[in-house]
Amino acid sequence: MKRKAVIIGAGPVGCLAAIMLAKRGWQVSIYEGRPDPRLPSSKANSQQRSINLAISHRGIAAIQSIDASTAQRFMQAAIPMKGRMIHHLNGRLDSQLYDRDGQCINSIDRAVLNECLLDEASVSENIRCFFQHKAVAIDFERKNIAFEDLDNAQTLTADFDLCVGADGSYSLVRRQMMRVVRMDYQQEYIKHEYMELKMPARLDDEGRLNFVLDPNHLHIWPRRSYMLIALPNKDLTFTCTLFAPSEELDRLNTIDVFLPWFKSNFPDALEAIGEKNVMSDFTHNPRSSLICTKSNPYHYKDRAIILGDAAHSMVPFYGQGLNCGLEDVRILNVLLNQESVTSTVSGQREDERLERALSRYSQERHKDLLAISDLAMAN
Repeated sequence: MKRKAVIIGAGPVGCLAAIMLAKRGWQVSIYEGRPDPRLPSSKANSQQRSINLAISHRGIAAIQSIDASTAQRFMQAAIPMKGRMIHHLNGRLDSQLYDRDGQCINSIDRAVLNECLLDEASVSENIRCFFQHKAVAIDFERKNIAFEDLDNAQTLTADFDLCVGADGSYSLVRRQMMRVVRMDYQQEYIKHEYMELKMPARLDDEGRLNFVLDPNHLHIWPRRSYMLIALPNKDLTFTCTLFAPSEELDRLNTIDVFLPWFKSNFPDALEAIGEKNVMSDFTHNPRSSLICTKSNPYHYKDRAIILGDAAHSMVPFYGQGLNCGLEDVRILNVLLNQESVTSTVSGQREDERLERALSRYSQERHKDLLAISDLAMAN
């Protein structure tokens, strides 16, 4: 009998984990509480909450190790950023290359990456995707999970051999694991929040739409306790993210206060974005918190593991949060190989090989995740 895995969360980490297990011959079900993000209705109702991704070799290598063709396909939508461009208050620009040999990080829209991985998961014979299915309770001893089917207003259950929590910083799987695992857990909100703004394309001297800034840089406007960043998109726009202390944003609570403040601190950015666009984004885009969480261990026996933000959400200032989440999947796959975990159920109450692989993951991965989280906060 084939092993059954349930993946909670259809984000990039959950999708890559599903693809990895499906390629190993497992029967995989992905459950996501939100609607399918690929639907036009989902795109129309989405709010600007996710920071653009700066995907590095760490994340690319992880996807390549699981599915090289998927990595090649989504990289066509990525834009290489060879360095950071510092925008000083007086208008001076300072280009700082990341690497003497031309290595770079890559800007990609989170939705584009997510949809690419979802498309790959959806065509696998071993994967089924269930949207509008919100996990509400997990019984790890009986190996079953209860869902609320939001479309039909009913509760359903599913059996599993392995439950993978890839359901983000406020993970239900992690909370349920805390009932059966002596888990060390730390959560910290930093004093900053963020808000997204959109920098549109502009007509160049020849009347063609083009980037208003150099697209091969990550643009940064550092201003002491707050800053603005901008990452390029394939549609010739930039996604800008404003970081500021919550107290500062509380004070800037109306457009009449916010706009003069923005103009005095980011005059060239205001010119590039346009006052009307800044006012619209300020009015409609939400403020979002920045949270750092640390957990240990990441698994329970042979039947549950948490990956990505569910295990280790970190602040975005080092640009490695999702890269580490994707790397989690690669590391887990390596350990499953090393412990010779097969696609068939062992027949025993507990699978020693699978439990050993998950235990090694918790032991060997923890120190690396603590280090990258601390580096992100320090940066």
